[in-house]
Amino acid sequence: MPWSRMPAVSAVSALLVATSVVTTAAAPAPAPRPVRDSVHTAGRVEDGGDVLRYSWPGVYFEGRIRGTGVGVVLDDPAADYDVQVDGATVATLVTPGRTTHWIRGLRDAAHTVRLVKRNDTPWSTSSFGGFVATPGGAVLARPAARSRQIEFIGDSLTAGYGNLSASRECDGEQLKRTTDADVSYGALTARGLRADYQINAYSGQGMVRNYNGSSPEVNYRSFYDRALLNVPGDVWKNPGTWRPQLVVVHLGTNDFSTPVNPGEPWTGESLAAAYRSAYSGFLTKLRQRYGTATTILAVGTGPFAGHVEQVVRERTGAGDRRVRLWALDTSGLDFTGCHWHYSARDHRLLADRLTAFLADLPIRW
Repeated sequence: MPWSRMPAVSAVSALLVATSVVTTAAAPAPAPRPVRDSVHTAGRVEDGGDVLRYSWPGVYFEGRIRGTGVGVVLDDPAADYDVQVDGATVATLVTPGRTTHWIRGLRDAAHTVRLVKRNDTPWSTSSFGGFVATPGGAVLARPAARSRQIEFIGDSLTAGYGNLSASRECDGEQLKRTTDADVSYGALTARGLRADYQINAYSGQGMVRNYNGSSPEVNYRSFYDRALLNVPGDVWKNPGTWRPQLVVVHLGTNDFSTPVNPGEPWTGESLAAAYRSAYSGFLTKLRQRYGTATTILAVGTGPFAGHVEQVVRERTGAGDRRVRLWALDTSGLDFTGCHWHYSARDHRLLADRLTAFLADLPIRW
């Protein structure tokens, strides 16, 4: 009731009423619900409370809402996204910037919603602020995590580089728009096996030597521990929920696909030796991180196949029976993605071949 319409009261009563009003108005608002409490993700994210920050390609977020619409809260000037509702892609967001993108006109019911980062943007940090419901709706409890987990480690071939392109010739803009980690062999394999997954892939990076000898001061191993790739010294803090039963390592194309340039500190022999040594050390790191029950699948193909095979043979000879070699078969691939990368068709073929190979492994799912 407005003060001007209050009935006459004594000074003491008025003071009591005023005090009561002030006390009620000063009560703190409920703390906002952390984004992580309402979405499921298996990706490497840093929890900022009201946002989740990340850099790797293929990071996805899954939620549930009730109502006729859902808003997707993003702050990302660099990456592209697909928004999926009840399993169907309903929007592709191209470098959305800072926005809440709304999907409206849904049936008034419960819906599952999924947001997935399509491309690799290691120079930028992406931020997701959660899903929000339209008025009258509600954000429901997050979906349950899957019991199976797979981690994919690699370069542009694993990231889905230019896999949707209709041509091998691509400029920078075409490459960004036609890269989709969600239809890479890793994502397809994991979803077929009903597994949560990470795609920790960085285009152009090698185990010891990057594509054409670029940026010799770093390599893939310089970035592997990070959640935010453009933040030197960043270290992803595993919340304790990421315990993959399978890790797939596909690194070596960039090390060996281009000739050693004048001025690089390599000969063919020394590069091969350094690659094998670094690869073995990296597998040791993975084994220490994830334990003896995790199967590590080392991918060997092309000019580095023999080196990977040698590393695996040495490790199994030393007693590590859960390191296996996958001799990736490239027969029948068309390599019509940007710059001779795997096409979407190639990724489907590889996912089928990998799934068949995994069926014969004693993975402790």
